[in-house]
Amino acid sequence: MTDGTGLPLAVRLSAGQAHESRFATDTLDAVRVERVGPGRPRQRPDRVAADKGYSYEHIRAWLRARRVGAVIPERRDQSARRASKPGRPLAFDREAYRRRNVVERCVGWLKEARAVATRFDKLAVHYLGVVKLAMVRRLLRATLSNRP
Repeated sequence: MTDGTGLPLAVRLSAGQAHESRFATDTLDAVRVERVGPGRPRQRPDRVAADKGYSYEHIRAWLRARRVGAVIPERRDQSARRASKPGRPLAFDREAYRRRNVVERCVGWLKEARAVATRFDKLAVHYLGVVKLAMVRRLLRATLSNRP
């Protein structure tokens, strides 16, 4: 998960055969953004942009319960099923969805580390450490490049 500028915020590792949408809510729960002043860390984003692979009712319900806007296109099989049901169609903001490429760019930046791109580690905990190290490297590059 990244913020709107492509900086990594959270990561979850899963088995290779498990679909990543099963871990979407856990990854969203893992995000904690510290506030500048006093107060609890921010946990709830304004909107979440994801591809069609995340277009499941349980993810949309989870986002709705937390008042988070979903920028997720509807899959073709779901739109055909919803056509027979009455009710309001799902809202989809195409302009906001175009900014989803920052997630793909962040993954590309993380894969600059060869150990992330080709997983050499046998243990998941070791690979997770390598991914988190790449995330720290990305955050440091982004914050230090703005200084004179």
